[in-house]
Amino acid sequence: MLSTMADINGQDWLIVRLESLGLADWLQQSGLSQPVALAAERLAVIALIISAALVANFVARRLIVRLLHNLFKRTRAGWYTIVAERGVLLRLSRVAPALVIYGGAALIAPQLPWLVEAIRRVTSSWIVLTAALTIDSGIDVFHDLYRQTAVARQRPIKGFVQLAKVVLFIVAGVIVLTTILNQSPLGILSGLGAMSAVLLLIFRDSILGFVSGIQLSANNMVQIGDWIEMPKYDADGDVIDITLQSIKVQNWDKTITTIPIYALVSDSFRNWRGMAESGGRRIKRAISIDMRSVRFIDSPMLARYRRFSRIRDYLDTRQAAIDAYNTEHQIDTEDSVSGRRMTNLGVFRAYVTAYLQQHPQIRKDMTFLVRQLPPGPGGIPIEIFVFSADQRWPYYEGIQADIFDHLLAVIPEFDLRVFQEPSGHDLARVADALSNRQVAD
Repeated sequence: MLSTMADINGQDWLIVRLESLGLADWLQQSGLSQPVALAAERLAVIALIISAALVANFVARRLIVRLLHNLFKRTRAGWYTIVAERGVLLRLSRVAPALVIYGGAALIAPQLPWLVEAIRRVTSSWIVLTAALTIDSGIDVFHDLYRQTAVARQRPIKGFVQLAKVVLFIVAGVIVLTTILNQSPLGILSGLGAMSAVLLLIFRDSILGFVSGIQLSANNMVQIGDWIEMPKYDADGDVIDITLQSIKVQNWDKTITTIPIYALVSDSFRNWRGMAESGGRRIKRAISIDMRSVRFIDSPMLARYRRFSRIRDYLDTRQAAIDAYNTEHQIDTEDSVSGRRMTNLGVFRAYVTAYLQQHPQIRKDMTFLVRQLPPGPGGIPIEIFVFSADQRWPYYEGIQADIFDHLLAVIPEFDLRVFQEPSGHDLARVADALSNRQVAD
């Protein structure tokens, strides 16, 4: 009996001590048969080990974990709450009962070494998985603490955290597999090498996402909170999450678009972060002027335009320069072709410039243009290219609308007409005019 037990390494003295108790002999003296007495002794040993494991679990979870939590509370460390929420110590405490079972495995069936070895392999696997889960919680704690820093917005690491977890559980899985099969990890890894093509196919998105995540992070191409546009995926909104495989965009209609992260490297997208960091938001819009309403300014028109305080100085300065030029070159003022004269369209452009210069919500230190685009079938476009000082979307749209409301209202004051396609109302007026003419005839 003792020689059989001596073949089991590590706990020979404990087995001898148990044999010295003589539990089976006592049960036989009480009237039980030898097989029943031996079975009862094994059951008692198993019950004792299970009770010890439960006690170890209680002590680890209730006493040690609570003691450490109270200690962390006294330090008032900011990371304590995160450690508690992620359950790092709670997961670590699950190792205690596994260690008890591993240590008592030789007492369960000393005559069956293969059963003892199987129990030890299973408990070893449990310890490895528990350690992996504990490290997983520790990684989450690190990520939570990192997200509280200022650099987290510019350098999100969620993709790298997910990759670290994938590697962690792959390593844990290999260790568990080699422990159960009693094989060398090198043999398992060599088998995985032979399956590299299959693994590449399975983890294709993860590999592409990892490489793309490195490029996005290194080049600072996109951050959480950025407004991006990607028409191919019907994405137009704020980035709310970046993972190892995908990026989530909350569109302006509150829908969420999920884009493969490698698509941001392989395809084009627009990031509005530069606009947000510049302090201005571009206004680029044109008003089409009817070309037939453009004409030279005569004296009555000039006198009428001088009523507008915004361009009075411009008109005086401009007219003085024109008069000086015509006098110097002896050009007759009645010659409207050879001399220099102002046009109502040019005066209107000057008025728009002066109006925007005085507008409190227009940035004067950024690109500021009021320009005439090439004439076409739609008239002469007068384009405004300026930047709003308020970047918030509703206020930006309000500023833009107020500007063009005003300009559309003042255009007739400069003897100009806005060009637009004929509407049904215009056609009805033409029909009525023709009908009235026929009746008059």
